[in-house]
Amino acid sequence: MTDFEHILPLWRELESAGADYVLATVVEVQGSSYRRPGARMLLSADGRRAGTVSGGCLEAEVAKKAWWLTERGPLVERYSTLEDDGDLPYGSGCGGVIFILLERRATARPQLEALYAAWSAREPLAIATVLEGPKIGERMFAGAEMAADAPTFAAPQLAPWQVELQQLAYAAFDERKPRDEHITMNGLNTRVWVDYRPARPGLWIFGAGDDTKPLHKMARELGWFVAVADGRVHLATPERFPAADAVIPLTISDLPHIVPSALDVHTGDAAVLATHSYEQDTHILASLFRRAPQQRPAYIGILGPQRRTREALADAARLLRLTPKTELVDDWLEEINGPTGLDLGADTPASIALSILAEIQKSLTAATALPLKQVRAIRLPAEAREG
Repeated sequence: MTDFEHILPLWRELESAGADYVLATVVEVQGSSYRRPGARMLLSADGRRAGTVSGGCLEAEVAKKAWWLTERGPLVERYSTLEDDGDLPYGSGCGGVIFILLERRATARPQLEALYAAWSAREPLAIATVLEGPKIGERMFAGAEMAADAPTFAAPQLAPWQVELQQLAYAAFDERKPRDEHITMNGLNTRVWVDYRPARPGLWIFGAGDDTKPLHKMARELGWFVAVADGRVHLATPERFPAADAVIPLTISDLPHIVPSALDVHTGDAAVLATHSYEQDTHILASLFRRAPQQRPAYIGILGPQRRTREALADAARLLRLTPKTELVDDWLEEINGPTGLDLGADTPASIALSILAEIQKSLTAATALPLKQVRAIRLPAEAREG
């Protein structure tokens, strides 16, 4: 879902050493491509790199020329992945044209600072970047967490084009989607690309049994923030879940109040209940549904049959001193993915973890979860009409 899990540690290491670097960012794709606009790759002078801008066909070519291409400043370079276009050896097979912004530390640093702040706070961020002319690489930001030196919106010291640039950043932030725009700079129509970065997804795993170990590892491989919580304190330990960002021993007597207050569960997060304890599940569900609907996690999944979940929800309502009416329980049940996961034929902890993460990914991205060839077949008629 993101390369920042690998890019940001390398960037911080290079910054600590005061070393220069090249940041490569995909800003436009024409045709087919493995990566989309917003994909990034960081290159160090000693040959290390983190992140990807393609499926493996462009990285070496970009790394080979990036340093001398950026000697005079940032630029947008065109890379063709068409078999009969360009000079890549053996063709690349992706079948598209990719435009990559290449820049050194001088212009890349404010962007990476803002990305790091947003990543750490798990907040969304919009970045408006000039892609043409003498101001190429200049940026403005919009987000809950921004770089400390990012200019303030509409500040008196800003030039008119900077104000317009930041307005585009805020528009993309409000719309929660990227934009490709033009502004007037020194009398010239200048292209601006606005990248919208959603908040880093978070997965809250309630249950520290052996069966959740693959779930926490796979989620971290995706770059998600992962927290593991359980009332069984002898299981909820960092040693058992070394990849987790947080491991939290729960005290059942503190529930249902602890989840909204002490645990940093964001509205865009996912929560999976896998405690195998009816009492724990009931108290955790009460904690989650104590929140207003718009403040609950985007995905709530639970192991076990739906009958058990319905009973747990009724008891959760009683814990909240609510009457467990059928309508209330039915409404809550609609918000829950139970049993959690997609039908993948899973029967082992690892394959069950895969099915759960697949459903969460589908839910968070509003994707179809259909085979890609079926999705392509659905889209082809529309593409034919456009052609």
